[in-house]
Amino acid sequence: MSKIIRIGTRDSELALYQAKAVQSQLEHLGHQTQLVPVKSTGDLVLDKPLYELGITGIFTRTLDIAMLNGDIDIAVHSLKDVPTLLPKGIVQAAVLKRGNVRDTLLFKHNEEFLGAREATIATGSLRRRAQWLNRYPTHTVVDIRGNVNTRLQKLEDSDWNGAIFAAAGIGRLDLRPEDAVNLEWMIPAPAQGAIMIAALEEDEETLAILKEINHEETEICTTIEREFLNKLEGGCTAPIGGLAFIKDEEVTFEGILLSKDGTKKIHVKRVKALGEHHDIAQWCADYILERGGNRLMDELKESHVPTNIYSTKSLTDDQRFLLNDKVKVESSDFVKISLNRIHPRFLKNEIQNVVITSQNAVEALLTNYSAVELQFKNIYCVGRRTKKMIENRIGKVTHTAKNAKKLAEYLVDNIEGTEVTYFCSDLRLDDLPTILTDNNIIVNEVEAYQTKLDSVKLPESVEGVMFYSPSTIQSYKKENEVKGIAFCIGETTAKEAKKHFKDVRVAKVPTVESVIELVNQHYV
Repeated sequence: MSKIIRIGTRDSELALYQAKAVQSQLEHLGHQTQLVPVKSTGDLVLDKPLYELGITGIFTRTLDIAMLNGDIDIAVHSLKDVPTLLPKGIVQAAVLKRGNVRDTLLFKHNEEFLGAREATIATGSLRRRAQWLNRYPTHTVVDIRGNVNTRLQKLEDSDWNGAIFAAAGIGRLDLRPEDAVNLEWMIPAPAQGAIMIAALEEDEETLAILKEINHEETEICTTIEREFLNKLEGGCTAPIGGLAFIKDEEVTFEGILLSKDGTKKIHVKRVKALGEHHDIAQWCADYILERGGNRLMDELKESHVPTNIYSTKSLTDDQRFLLNDKVKVESSDFVKISLNRIHPRFLKNEIQNVVITSQNAVEALLTNYSAVELQFKNIYCVGRRTKKMIENRIGKVTHTAKNAKKLAEYLVDNIEGTEVTYFCSDLRLDDLPTILTDNNIIVNEVEAYQTKLDSVKLPESVEGVMFYSPSTIQSYKKENEVKGIAFCIGETTAKEAKKHFKDVRVAKVPTVESVIELVNQHYV
């Protein structure tokens, strides 16, 4: 070939490495090449709108336009970043032999945190986030952006326990620490670790050259993975993983679809003889869609509609269905609970008066002791659900009140004796101990569980927040500026909300469903 092959590439360190790998193979075959780093689309002009050409990929559009403009002959991409449908006139011309396909965990210090209830992991990938949370649901996953070097520096400067990277990327840049661990259980992104070369469909001479460096096994496997992705109609906004490999003349494919928070997972695995593998992607996609994948994909698509309500407690599917069509809700647990060990000395003798204000305290007691060991003469509690839980699992409740303040007022007038044992959290915002103490009632506080504030930054579109305890409000304020409507489960929560919000609304009864009713009334 007489002309110089102009190799278009993004100008990041990793993109240049990949372009040089292609350049090396082409020059080894005797072809002349030139690297052309392309920085932005600002000065590139087309006579057709991007959408007419099907140009969509955030990491590939610059090179697509440059190629269609005739500024470059070929473009080098990480194949996992390439949309499954290429722009008109552009085709996949070759893929190089694939590198390490796995995701890799880099530690800040060591891997001991993997056995801990609480830990913080960084990743900018929805797929990695969802799979990590599915395996470690009590961990916190934070977002991380930037090129490989930037992300490595952010890990170094942070108090995170670790961060997840593509093994191929850190390996190609020779930045992989010795103690890094490949996550064999995590299904990678379709085509992860593969370098792809795109060219113009009409450029037959260049296509023929590139065929010489195409790695057929990698092409077969990545084609299956990308077809699976396409059949699920997924992209960077859906947590989808897919991996195919060939061994002993057999093709094995494993795929996964998850909810963004990792609580839902649909998994498939299929093995076919090489040569009979052409329907494997379709079969696996159909398998997932028929087993709840259609509904899960609908939920993921709906998540792109601007959120107007946020719940500081994860809602069940049944609770979500109660919200009317005008409400687009997102939810997560702004308060995480860790049950404590309750020392036997607190239960040495029969306790005359016990106060319980939450179901978490009931769980803590029952985690430590059997119902037979919980010998309480009088049990006073807050909320009918807490009462039901106590009476089903421990014993009869002497009195229940709507909130902690009302319970305290009742005890001042009706308590037997002058002392109570209060099984509570390390974080409390109620008035009960103060009211009792002011009325000469001794309060023995037993820390039954710990409350961790674990909020997220809410979208700008949120107009109202559903709160279920004073601590959910405190958690919300850690990450967010106060604005909009506070929909509160009860008076104690509302009292805290009124310190910060101008518009506070209180449910008629202290249930999640009643808070949902409040929201529906606002969006009639």
